[in-house]
Amino acid sequence: MPEGDVKSTLRRKCRAERDRFVAAMAPGQKALAFSHLPSPLAKLCLKGTVVAGYISIGSEADPSRLLAGAASQGCITALPHVTSKVSPMRFLRWSADEPLEMGPFGLSQPLADAPEVRPDIILAPLVAFDTRLMRLGQGAGHYDRALSLLENSAAIGIAWSIQEVDLVPTDPWDVPLDAVLTEKSWISR
Repeated sequence: MPEGDVKSTLRRKCRAERDRFVAAMAPGQKALAFSHLPSPLAKLCLKGTVVAGYISIGSEADPSRLLAGAASQGCITALPHVTSKVSPMRFLRWSADEPLEMGPFGLSQPLADAPEVRPDIILAPLVAFDTRLMRLGQGAGHYDRALSLLENSAAIGIAWSIQEVDLVPTDPWDVPLDAVLTEKSWISR
C-alpha cells in the first residue's frame, strides 16, 4: 500500500477511535482534561513567552485552558491563521476576549489583521502520535512546514492517550514533536 494510503487509512481509524473515546466521557470531563499547565510546560511559560495553541474541532483535545493558564503567567498567546491548503500558516496574536473568524477547513482563527508573532511554544493538534514523538496531522502539512521554519520553538502535541499508535508512517518532511501532553501523561524526549 502506498505511504499516502497508509496515512489516510490511519487517519480515518484514529479519528473514529478519538470520536468514540470523547463520546464516552462523562459530562464536563473533556473540558477538565487539560485544565492546568503540567509542571514541565509551566516551567517553559515564562512572562513574555509566546505560546501558540489552536481552537479544537470536534473530538480534538482542547488546549483552551492551557492557553488561559499560559496567559495568566504573563505569556503572549497566539493561534494559527490559515488562508489555503498551500499557503504557509502564520501565527497571530490572540487572547480569549478577542473575536475569531472562520477560516478554511472549519478553523476558528484570529482576524487576519492581528499582529503576527513567532511562537516559542506551539501546542499542536494531531490525529495520532508514536513513542518517537512523530505526529500524524490532518494531512495538509501546515504544521510540518511551520515547524521546519521554527526550529527553536518547542512543539508539544496535545492529544488523548488513545491517539498513541505503534508507528506513525513518516515522510522526509515530517517534523517530530518535542513532547506530547495527554489527559494522563507528559511524554518527552
